[in-house]
Amino acid sequence: QVQLVESGGGLVQAGGSLRLSCAASGRSFSSYSMGWFRQAPGKEREFVAVISSSGVVTRYADSVKGRFTISRDNAKNTVYLQMNSLKPEDTAVYYCAADTRYPGSVLNSHSAAYDYWGQGTQVTVSS
Repeated sequence: QVQLVESGGGLVQAGGSLRLSCAASGRSFSSYSMGWFRQAPGKEREFVAVISSSGVVTRYADSVKGRFTISRDNAKNTVYLQMNSLKPEDTAVYYCAADTRYPGSVLNSHSAAYDYWGQGTQVTVSS
């Protein structure tokens, strides 16, 4: 079992920055990859970024590449999403997720691959 708790969401103006955190507890954090997803009102949940269990390899959605950075601190059981140059279209509920069923080197972008989810944190970007 893995429990995930996100924090760091809020209201920010376009062009601003936010850093989301996701604290994990339960199964060994350093053994699985972690992803961030988001869901805007009326839209399907979409992939944002994923990081391997070691933190060495990352992958991003084209829409956030160059603006967002995913990282993790395995000593603190925490994954982060640094979001810079935010746009109104980034407004969504952001979820962290754990992929414990695949090897930690696998970077899945499909939500179905993830078996544990946080409760989500709202990010609102005003124009």
